[in-house]
Amino acid sequence: NVGEYTDCPVFDGLYEFTQLYTGASLDGAVKLNRGDCDVAVNWSGGLHHAKKSEASGFCYINDIVLAILELLKVHARVLYIDIDVHHGDGVEEAFYCTDRVMTFSLHKYGDFFPGTGHIKDTGAKEGTGYSVNVPLTSGMTDDAYEKIFKPVMDKIMEVFRPGAIVLQCGADSLTGDRLGCFNLSLKGHAECVRYTKSFGVPTLVLGGGGYTIRNVARCWAYETSVLLDTKLPDEIPYNDYYEYYAPDFKLHLTPEQRENLNTEASMESVRIDLLTQLSGLRGAPSV
Repeated sequence: NVGEYTDCPVFDGLYEFTQLYTGASLDGAVKLNRGDCDVAVNWSGGLHHAKKSEASGFCYINDIVLAILELLKVHARVLYIDIDVHHGDGVEEAFYCTDRVMTFSLHKYGDFFPGTGHIKDTGAKEGTGYSVNVPLTSGMTDDAYEKIFKPVMDKIMEVFRPGAIVLQCGADSLTGDRLGCFNLSLKGHAECVRYTKSFGVPTLVLGGGGYTIRNVARCWAYETSVLLDTKLPDEIPYNDYYEYYAPDFKLHLTPEQRENLNTEASMESVRIDLLTQLSGLRGAPSV
Protein backbone atom coordinates (compact mmCIF):
# COMPACT_ATOMS: atom_id res chain seq x y z
CA ASN A 1 0.00 0.00 0.00
CA VAL A 2 0.95 3.67 -0.37
CA GLY A 3 1.96 4.53 3.20
CA GLU A 4 2.09 2.31 6.25
CA TYR A 5 -1.47 2.83 7.54
CA THR A 6 -3.48 3.47 4.38
CA ASP A 7 -5.93 1.46 2.29
CA CYS A 8 -4.47 2.65 -1.03
CA PRO A 9 -2.95 -0.23 -2.98
CA VAL A 10 0.00 0.24 -5.33
CA PHE A 11 -0.81 -0.90 -8.88
CA ASP A 12 0.77 -0.80 -12.32
CA GLY A 13 0.43 2.65 -13.88
CA LEU A 14 -0.45 4.36 -10.57
CA TYR A 15 1.59 7.49 -11.26
CA GLU A 16 0.13 7.95 -14.74
CA PHE A 17 -3.37 7.39 -13.31
CA THR A 18 -2.85 10.17 -10.74
CA GLN A 19 -1.43 12.47 -13.44
CA LEU A 20 -4.44 11.90 -15.69
CA TYR A 21 -7.27 12.43 -13.18
CA THR A 22 -5.53 15.33 -11.42
CA GLY A 23 -4.49 16.97 -14.69
CA ALA A 24 -8.08 16.73 -15.97
CA SER A 25 -9.43 18.58 -12.88
CA LEU A 26 -6.74 21.26 -13.22
CA ASP A 27 -7.53 21.59 -16.91
CA GLY A 28 -11.23 22.04 -16.09
CA ALA A 29 -10.36 24.76 -13.55
CA VAL A 30 -8.14 26.57 -16.10
CA LYS A 31 -10.91 26.44 -18.73
CA LEU A 32 -13.41 27.90 -16.23
CA ASN A 33 -10.93 30.63 -15.26
CA ARG A 34 -10.45 31.58 -18.91
CA GLY A 35 -14.19 31.65 -19.54
CA ASP A 36 -13.91 28.87 -22.12
CA CYS A 37 -16.91 27.08 -20.56
CA ASP A 38 -19.60 27.45 -17.88
CA VAL A 39 -19.38 23.86 -16.64
CA ALA A 40 -16.37 21.52 -16.79
CA VAL A 41 -16.73 17.81 -16.01
CA ASN A 42 -14.13 15.25 -14.91
CA TRP A 43 -15.80 12.03 -13.75
CA SER A 44 -12.37 10.47 -13.02
CA GLY A 45 -11.63 13.17 -10.39
CA GLY A 46 -13.13 13.94 -7.00
CA LEU A 47 -10.64 12.01 -4.83
CA HIS A 48 -11.50 13.90 -1.66
CA HIS A 49 -9.70 11.91 1.08
CA ALA A 50 -6.08 12.44 0.01
CA LYS A 51 -4.02 14.78 2.23
CA LYS A 52 -0.94 16.84 1.53
CA SER A 53 1.28 14.19 3.13
CA GLU A 54 -0.67 10.94 2.74
CA ALA A 55 -2.91 8.88 0.51
CA SER A 56 -6.20 7.84 2.12
CA GLY A 57 -9.47 6.08 1.28
CA PHE A 58 -8.45 4.99 -2.26
CA CYS A 59 -7.40 8.61 -2.94
CA TYR A 60 -3.77 9.25 -3.90
CA ILE A 61 -3.60 12.92 -4.96
CA ASN A 62 -6.33 15.38 -3.97
CA ASP A 63 -7.23 16.78 -7.39
CA ILE A 64 -10.04 18.82 -5.82
CA VAL A 65 -7.70 20.87 -3.62
CA LEU A 66 -5.38 21.53 -6.58
CA ALA A 67 -8.32 22.60 -8.78
CA ILE A 68 -9.66 24.93 -6.06
CA LEU A 69 -6.20 26.51 -5.69
CA GLU A 70 -6.26 27.12 -9.45
CA LEU A 71 -9.74 28.69 -9.26
CA LEU A 72 -8.60 30.96 -6.39
CA LYS A 73 -6.14 32.61 -8.79
CA VAL A 74 -9.15 34.26 -10.47
CA HIS A 75 -12.03 34.02 -7.99
CA ALA A 76 -12.11 35.60 -4.53
CA ARG A 77 -14.33 32.82 -3.16
CA VAL A 78 -14.86 29.18 -4.15
CA LEU A 79 -17.62 26.89 -2.83
CA TYR A 80 -16.94 23.15 -2.54
CA ILE A 81 -19.96 20.80 -2.37
CA ASP A 82 -19.63 17.08 -1.58
CA ILE A 83 -22.55 14.63 -2.02
CA ASP A 84 -20.44 11.47 -1.62
CA VAL A 85 -21.61 9.25 1.29
CA HIS A 86 -18.20 9.84 2.95
CA HIS A 87 -17.08 13.13 4.49
CA GLY A 88 -14.84 15.26 2.25
CA ASP A 89 -12.13 15.39 4.89
CA GLY A 90 -9.10 16.08 2.70
CA VAL A 91 -10.68 19.16 1.12
CA GLU A 92 -12.05 20.46 4.43
CA GLU A 93 -8.65 20.06 6.10
CA ALA A 94 -6.85 21.91 3.29
CA PHE A 95 -9.07 24.99 3.62
CA TYR A 96 -10.07 24.76 7.31
CA CYS A 97 -8.41 28.05 8.25
CA THR A 98 -9.44 30.26 5.31
CA ASP A 99 -12.62 32.18 4.53
CA ARG A 100 -11.97 32.07 0.78
CA VAL A 101 -13.20 28.48 0.43
CA MET A 102 -16.43 27.21 1.95
CA THR A 103 -16.81 23.42 2.17
CA PHE A 104 -20.33 21.91 2.28
CA SER A 105 -20.38 18.13 2.85
CA LEU A 106 -23.41 15.85 3.32
CA HIS A 107 -22.29 12.43 4.61
CA LYS A 108 -22.89 9.43 6.84
CA TYR A 109 -21.50 10.19 10.29
CA GLY A 110 -20.87 7.82 13.21
CA ASP A 111 -18.81 4.59 13.06
CA PHE A 112 -18.09 5.24 9.38
CA PHE A 113 -14.99 6.18 7.39
CA PRO A 114 -13.25 8.64 7.72
CA GLY A 115 -14.87 9.48 11.10
CA THR A 116 -14.79 13.26 10.62
CA GLY A 117 -17.47 15.79 9.70
CA HIS A 118 -19.27 16.55 12.97
CA ILE A 119 -21.73 19.44 12.71
CA LYS A 120 -19.64 21.40 15.23
CA ASP A 121 -16.52 21.19 13.02
CA THR A 122 -17.05 24.60 11.45
CA GLY A 123 -13.50 25.81 10.69
CA ALA A 124 -10.75 27.66 12.59
CA LYS A 125 -9.07 31.08 12.61
CA GLU A 126 -10.23 33.09 9.57
CA GLY A 127 -12.11 30.01 8.39
CA THR A 128 -14.43 29.78 11.41
CA GLY A 129 -17.95 29.18 10.12
CA TYR A 130 -16.82 28.29 6.59
CA SER A 131 -16.86 24.50 7.01
CA VAL A 132 -20.46 23.31 6.71
CA ASN A 133 -21.04 19.68 7.75
CA VAL A 134 -24.30 17.76 7.42
CA PRO A 135 -23.93 14.56 9.52
CA LEU A 136 -26.52 11.97 8.46
CA THR A 137 -27.29 8.34 9.17
CA SER A 138 -28.47 5.33 7.16
CA GLY A 139 -31.47 5.16 4.83
CA MET A 140 -31.37 8.74 3.50
CA THR A 141 -34.18 9.28 0.94
CA ASP A 142 -34.50 11.68 -2.00
CA ASP A 143 -37.09 13.80 -0.24
CA ALA A 144 -35.17 14.11 3.04
CA TYR A 145 -31.91 14.86 1.18
CA GLU A 146 -33.52 17.63 -0.85
CA LYS A 147 -35.08 19.19 2.26
CA ILE A 148 -31.63 19.69 3.79
CA PHE A 149 -29.61 20.39 0.61
CA LYS A 150 -31.72 23.17 -0.92
CA PRO A 151 -32.30 25.49 2.08
CA VAL A 152 -28.65 25.24 3.18
CA MET A 153 -27.47 25.79 -0.41
CA ASP A 154 -29.74 28.84 -0.74
CA LYS A 155 -28.29 30.34 2.44
CA ILE A 156 -24.70 29.62 1.35
CA MET A 157 -25.25 31.36 -2.00
CA GLU A 158 -26.81 34.33 -0.21
CA VAL A 159 -24.06 34.88 2.38
CA PHE A 160 -20.94 33.53 0.64
CA ARG A 161 -21.60 34.49 -3.02
CA PRO A 162 -18.92 32.23 -4.59
CA GLY A 163 -17.29 33.11 -7.89
CA ALA A 164 -16.90 29.42 -8.73
CA ILE A 165 -18.23 26.08 -7.46
CA VAL A 166 -16.62 22.63 -7.30
CA LEU A 167 -19.19 19.82 -6.99
CA GLN A 168 -18.04 16.31 -6.00
CA CYS A 169 -20.68 13.76 -7.09
CA GLY A 170 -19.63 10.54 -5.34
CA ALA A 171 -22.10 7.83 -6.41
CA ASP A 172 -21.76 5.78 -3.20
CA SER A 173 -24.69 7.75 -1.73
CA LEU A 174 -27.00 5.91 -4.17
CA THR A 175 -29.28 3.07 -3.19
CA GLY A 176 -27.66 -0.38 -3.48
CA ASP A 177 -24.05 0.76 -3.07
CA ARG A 178 -21.73 -1.94 -1.68
CA LEU A 179 -20.15 0.43 0.88
CA GLY A 180 -22.71 3.23 1.20
CA CYS A 181 -25.87 3.11 3.29
CA PHE A 182 -28.05 5.86 1.81
CA ASN A 183 -31.12 5.15 -0.30
CA LEU A 184 -31.02 7.85 -3.00
CA SER A 185 -32.30 7.33 -6.53
CA LEU A 186 -30.48 8.74 -9.55
CA LYS A 187 -33.06 11.53 -9.71
CA GLY A 188 -32.53 12.48 -6.05
CA HIS A 189 -28.74 12.52 -6.44
CA ALA A 190 -28.90 14.43 -9.73
CA GLU A 191 -31.29 17.01 -8.29
CA CYS A 192 -28.31 18.38 -6.33
CA VAL A 193 -26.44 18.73 -9.63
CA ARG A 194 -29.38 20.41 -11.33
CA TYR A 195 -29.95 22.79 -8.41
CA THR A 196 -26.26 23.75 -8.20
CA LYS A 197 -26.20 24.45 -11.95
CA SER A 198 -29.32 26.65 -11.65
CA PHE A 199 -27.31 29.37 -9.86
CA GLY A 200 -25.38 30.06 -13.06
CA VAL A 201 -21.95 30.12 -11.39
CA PRO A 202 -18.91 28.60 -13.19
CA THR A 203 -18.84 25.00 -11.95
CA LEU A 204 -16.36 22.13 -11.97
CA VAL A 205 -18.21 18.81 -11.68
CA LEU A 206 -16.22 15.81 -10.44
CA GLY A 207 -16.78 12.12 -9.72
CA GLY A 208 -15.75 10.40 -6.48
CA GLY A 209 -16.74 7.20 -4.70
CA GLY A 210 -19.10 4.48 -5.91
CA TYR A 211 -18.70 0.75 -5.35
CA THR A 212 -21.56 -0.80 -7.33
CA ILE A 213 -19.94 -0.08 -10.67
CA ARG A 214 -23.01 -0.44 -12.92
CA ASN A 215 -24.81 2.19 -10.82
CA VAL A 216 -21.83 4.57 -10.94
CA ALA A 217 -22.02 4.44 -14.75
CA ARG A 218 -25.79 4.98 -14.63
CA CYS A 219 -25.39 7.93 -12.26
CA TRP A 220 -22.74 9.88 -14.13
CA ALA A 221 -24.34 9.23 -17.53
CA TYR A 222 -27.62 10.61 -16.19
CA GLU A 223 -25.92 13.58 -14.48
CA THR A 224 -24.10 14.43 -17.71
CA SER A 225 -27.53 14.57 -19.37
CA VAL A 226 -28.81 16.85 -16.58
CA LEU A 227 -25.86 19.22 -17.08
CA LEU A 228 -26.59 19.26 -20.83
CA ASP A 229 -30.40 19.67 -20.37
CA THR A 230 -30.85 16.55 -22.49
CA LYS A 231 -33.44 13.86 -21.79
CA LEU A 232 -32.28 10.23 -21.79
CA PRO A 233 -34.58 7.23 -22.36
CA ASP A 234 -34.86 4.80 -19.43
CA GLU A 235 -33.93 1.85 -21.67
CA ILE A 236 -30.15 1.35 -21.78
CA PRO A 237 -29.04 0.95 -25.42
CA TYR A 238 -27.16 -2.19 -26.40
CA ASN A 239 -23.40 -1.89 -25.74
CA ASP A 240 -20.35 -4.02 -24.88
CA TYR A 241 -21.32 -4.01 -21.18
CA TYR A 242 -25.05 -4.56 -21.68
CA GLU A 243 -25.19 -7.71 -19.50
CA TYR A 244 -23.97 -5.69 -16.47
CA TYR A 245 -27.36 -3.92 -16.39
CA ALA A 246 -29.45 -7.10 -16.05
CA PRO A 247 -32.12 -7.95 -15.19
CA ASP A 248 -34.07 -4.79 -16.16
CA PHE A 249 -31.56 -3.00 -18.46
CA LYS A 250 -32.96 0.31 -17.25
CA LEU A 251 -31.15 3.58 -16.47
CA HIS A 252 -33.03 4.50 -13.29
CA LEU A 253 -32.84 2.76 -9.90
CA THR A 254 -35.67 1.93 -7.52
CA PRO A 255 -34.85 2.77 -3.87
CA GLU A 256 -34.92 -0.17 -1.47
CA GLN A 257 -37.85 -0.70 0.88
CA ARG A 258 -36.10 0.19 4.13
CA GLU A 259 -36.40 2.64 6.97
CA ASN A 260 -34.87 6.09 6.82
CA LEU A 261 -33.15 6.40 10.21
CA ASN A 262 -32.89 10.19 9.75
CA THR A 263 -36.02 11.38 11.56
CA GLU A 264 -37.92 14.59 10.77
CA ALA A 265 -36.82 15.97 14.13
CA SER A 266 -33.13 15.17 13.64
CA MET A 267 -33.16 16.68 10.15
CA GLU A 268 -34.90 19.82 11.37
CA SER A 269 -32.33 20.20 14.15
CA VAL A 270 -29.42 19.91 11.65
CA ARG A 271 -31.09 22.36 9.28
CA ILE A 272 -31.63 24.97 12.00
CA ASP A 273 -28.07 24.59 13.32
CA LEU A 274 -26.56 25.07 9.86
CA LEU A 275 -28.75 28.03 8.92
CA THR A 276 -27.84 29.64 12.25
CA GLN A 277 -24.13 29.01 11.58
CA LEU A 278 -24.40 30.61 8.14
CA SER A 279 -26.44 33.56 9.39
CA GLY A 280 -23.60 34.35 11.82
CA LEU A 281 -21.11 34.97 8.99
CA ARG A 282 -20.28 38.60 8.37
CA GLY A 283 -21.06 38.68 4.64
CA ALA A 284 -18.90 37.48 1.78
CA PRO A 285 -15.17 37.92 2.42
CA SER A 286 -13.01 39.66 -0.18
CA VAL A 287 -9.35 39.19 -0.97
